[in-house]
Amino acid sequence: MSDRKPDPALFAGDLFGEVYQSEIADPGERQTLAGLLPGLLTCLIAALAAMWLAEHYGFPAILLGLLIGLALHFLADHPALGTGLDFAARHFLRIGIVLLGLQVTVMQISAIGWLAFAGLLAIMMAAFGAGLIGAKLSGQGRYAGVLAGGATAICGASAALAIYSVIGRDRLDQARFTITLVGVALASALALSIYPAAAQSLGLDAAQAGYLVGASIHDVAQAIGGGYAISDEAGAQATIIKLARVALLAPAVALIALWLGEAGGAEAKSKPVWRRLSMPWFIIAFLALVAVNSVVTLPVQLAESGLAASKFLLLLAVTATAMRARLSLLLEAGWRPLVPVIAATLASFMAALVVALLLT
Repeated sequence: MSDRKPDPALFAGDLFGEVYQSEIADPGERQTLAGLLPGLLTCLIAALAAMWLAEHYGFPAILLGLLIGLALHFLADHPALGTGLDFAARHFLRIGIVLLGLQVTVMQISAIGWLAFAGLLAIMMAAFGAGLIGAKLSGQGRYAGVLAGGATAICGASAALAIYSVIGRDRLDQARFTITLVGVALASALALSIYPAAAQSLGLDAAQAGYLVGASIHDVAQAIGGGYAISDEAGAQATIIKLARVALLAPAVALIALWLGEAGGAEAKSKPVWRRLSMPWFIIAFLALVAVNSVVTLPVQLAESGLAASKFLLLLAVTATAMRARLSLLLEAGWRPLVPVIAATLASFMAALVVALLLT
């Protein structure tokens, strides 16, 4: 190889990465298993460590994966690991979101009734609006507000990753994206500890408590677990409400894409509406799986396995993303990127409480 240093202008970055100061791969070079394996194995070990800690100490695996990934960020400087970490951050995320479609059917959404569904939309809009306001007050810009509000309104880290694929790193840097992921995961963990107790102390019945938990806790597993921590009836209600929020991931991403447009300024805005409304392939695949699940009775074991696989793939994607983060940029960003997450979380809880009290 030549001793000439690469031009800094050629430093590469992908959807979930900042600037990678490793050797630049030939664009025509095909990815091989041997090239991917070191990074994938490193990510797998970190994710398994997060799962072990989650099982033994009761912390959310996503949050632990983020923290472990950030602690191991220095490993991403090794040239042999970058390709595999990039692959995990991109492709495992997309497959994980697609598999969430196995959990949702049209019948489940229609079963909650139009009034409860309208209330759910109002809660999501309140969270989204609060994220935008929090971002403006903290000087983070509307893209940070869209990310925080959308992630809080829909389904936490998986929604944040999907929405970031629409926003792009050119409009929102990796540091604020990673801090938002940490904030959303931490808020969901705190909500799991606080919301069920709050519902019981406020004297909510099982249906109201399940609605409150399902409509306000971000993560799917934690929302369902929080409902069953109250009662079986509350758990069933929380499951339906939470899955309805997950089903709204695809239309929410489409609307965000239409509103923000693609990166590229006037050229992107000049495209027809139908082009700007186009969704990433994995969101379309998610919708297709929801449709199949609605017309075909799939085995319960398949749905359970799909949920487990989805959670694990999303954990791998989040861990790889965190390992690719540049810690210096996170420290420079400070606490302000957390403000939109806090605002959206508080608004989501208060709006969900009001709607739950009205649904008597």
